[in-house]
Amino acid sequence: MEVREMEDVKTLLAHVRHQLDEAGAEQIPMPDLEARELTACALGLDRRLLPALGARPVTASECEKTEALVARRLSGEPLAYVLGEWDFYGITLRVTPDVLIPRSDTERLCELAIERVQAMQNPRVLDLCSGSGCIALALLHEVPAAQAVAVDVSPAAVDVANGNAERLGLSDRYRCVIGSALEPIADADRDAFDLMVCNPPYITADEMRELDRDVAEFEPHLALYGGEDGLDFYRTVMKTWRYAVKPGGYLLFECGWKQGEAVAEICREAGLCEVQVETDYAGVPRIVCARVPLS
Repeated sequence: MEVREMEDVKTLLAHVRHQLDEAGAEQIPMPDLEARELTACALGLDRRLLPALGARPVTASECEKTEALVARRLSGEPLAYVLGEWDFYGITLRVTPDVLIPRSDTERLCELAIERVQAMQNPRVLDLCSGSGCIALALLHEVPAAQAVAVDVSPAAVDVANGNAERLGLSDRYRCVIGSALEPIADADRDAFDLMVCNPPYITADEMRELDRDVAEFEPHLALYGGEDGLDFYRTVMKTWRYAVKPGGYLLFECGWKQGEAVAEICREAGLCEVQVETDYAGVPRIVCARVPLS
């Protein structure tokens, strides 16, 4: 793609949109939106200001930067990784290929967690398999009295999450540490939290072989594969990490669209009560909520 001769923002934006259109709707389903995002990112501008800045001249170096971003997107790299950030539940998070891209599917899980802690005094939240930190950080943004500890097995993901907390001004109430959901909890963590959220790897072996190209080639498989039937993490969490939640506290899980009842049954077999399967905003049963009995 040659964009070095573009004279102003309007011309550059139109050229980027044309390149994305030519890729086809299957690869770039929303070319207008992506053209604005990529052009604004390359120019260091708020995308909402692009229409008002259409006559602004662009430099050769800005055109080259735009060219590089568009080339990455046309190669199949997800837009979030190209931009280096993504919006989730009212906050903007830095994302890298070390973490999954936050999905709107997960926002309902976040909303349900917020509903449960809003009435608590100084609630402590555990975010297990935290990735970018999106769930706990969105919760802290909405509930000023809450504090959160996050756990992820990937040191690079831990760095991303702690960096996001710092950028959002939440570091005083948030800490992400290296740890595995498949290993026993520390004695100090027993009965330490009022609520646990967990969006673990839950893709099955069969599904891993059928992933969309942008997921299979760019997103971390460590955060995707949940064992042969996708339920390994739920079974282990019920044996160990559930004891991190106080009696009367809550556990909330995201799961695959066909796994809700299976995860709910794992929770019941572990002695949890008030087990419910909730739907996401699209009406898909992907969230399991449960409570630790008081006695």
